[in-house]
Amino acid sequence: MNRLIVRSWMVHLYTALGLFCALYAMIGVLDGNAQMTFGWLGVALIIDSTDGMLARKFKVWEAVPRFDGRKLDDITDYINYALIPIFACYRFGLVGWPYVPLLGFVLLAAAYGFCMDHAKTDDGFFTGFPNYWNVLVLYLFFFQAPQWLNVLILLFFAITVFVPVKYLYPSKTPVLKPLNIAISSLWILAALYMVVNISKISPIILWVSLIGPVYYVGLSLVLHAIGYHRDNSVTI
Repeated sequence: MNRLIVRSWMVHLYTALGLFCALYAMIGVLDGNAQMTFGWLGVALIIDSTDGMLARKFKVWEAVPRFDGRKLDDITDYINYALIPIFACYRFGLVGWPYVPLLGFVLLAAAYGFCMDHAKTDDGFFTGFPNYWNVLVLYLFFFQAPQWLNVLILLFFAITVFVPVKYLYPSKTPVLKPLNIAISSLWILAALYMVVNISKISPIILWVSLIGPVYYVGLSLVLHAIGYHRDNSVTI
């Protein structure tokens, strides 16, 4: 087995480590341990944010053509980005009866999003809300809004999965790419800090951390509104 093949399999193994994160995150949910849950989901997010760059750099599809790394990535992401966060909504009391069946609709919408062949576009965007339920549920947990409001927020974003708006793919979207990656990285660090200090988080830090998601959604909507794509003449 040559070096290229070994290196490619190591990249796939790195992606698969997200499943170990999922296991420990689920144990955290079952134990009612929010810090453990969101901590491991955070580690999974870091893995998912970096494995694609490694796969593209080493062209793993050429060295291991019979193994679908994207399918492995999608399976891992569905568990970490959708299934575990949505289950956490119930276990942590964010959504209870009689609203629980609506969580099933959220999972169906998430599955639809992962199965769309145009979920990731050729010009470096996601189509529809990109299933960041881990991020959304993290904020629902911190803000502790009434359950009916949590349900409305979750259903709103579930519906946006079906709306063909283009959202940033920080590591691929060509416009403002360095800034997108920098803000995403800073947000991940801020989120990890909040999880570490989950029982004594400062409201100021919590609100300031929203700059990341607001920037992400705001720039995505602006680019969509002006019809930006890689081949046009719009510059920002």
